[in-house]
Amino acid sequence: MDNSPPPPSALNNFRILYLVTQLVGITIIILVSCWIGIHLNGLGWSSRPSIQFNWHPLLMSVGMIFLYGNSILIYRGFRYARKKPLKITHATIHGAAFIFTVVALVAVFDSHNLAKPNPIPNMYTLHSWVGLSAVLLFSLQYVFGFAAYLFPGVREQLRASYMPVHVFFGVAGFVMAIAAALLGLLEKAIFSVQNYSALPPQAVLINTIGLLYIVYGGLVVFLVTERQYKRHPLPEDVMLLTHSASVGSS
Repeated sequence: MDNSPPPPSALNNFRILYLVTQLVGITIIILVSCWIGIHLNGLGWSSRPSIQFNWHPLLMSVGMIFLYGNSILIYRGFRYARKKPLKITHATIHGAAFIFTVVALVAVFDSHNLAKPNPIPNMYTLHSWVGLSAVLLFSLQYVFGFAAYLFPGVREQLRASYMPVHVFFGVAGFVMAIAAALLGLLEKAIFSVQNYSALPPQAVLINTIGLLYIVYGGLVVFLVTERQYKRHPLPEDVMLLTHSASVGSS
């Protein structure tokens, strides 16, 4: 296995793409906020269920898209930080994304169940099935990742053997979240945008957000799978692993 560090040109390319990824993610949140504020009557909670739904696209964009993507990239984006703080940061960002996601789910179920004069059915669209699958996979990833990499006493060989599984399903869950977001945008556009085929301003905004979801998702997946951008262990990481192995065998 090649453990040599990437060439400076590769790191320069990574920094540029990483910055672009952050800008695209922030732009998504800004545009979703504008969509909600301009076209969907803002935000409210259970006393106004018709707009309580609006928390759902906003918090899902923050949690399952922006924070999830940044959590995936944390090791490569901060490659010169020590491994243990990166693990804690990775888990913390995941935890924040989980909290945003739970509130987003409460908002959408409340908005359906409290709708007047008749409740709106739940969990019948492809968006809801894909979205819930992404959330469940994300949650399982969080539990198993915490147990494997932050729980004391786990053998380093077990952690190493689980790592490819953790990485694969982490990326798979993120791709599913992007797919669910695109399906959700299309569903909302069809249900709420009058004369969608004529591309009124709201339709253009929704389509733009969807394209940015794809760009953000593609950049995250590329940055986390491109081998030349991989983070290589620091001397402190090697010392920590050697110490852990000696403790575990004693």
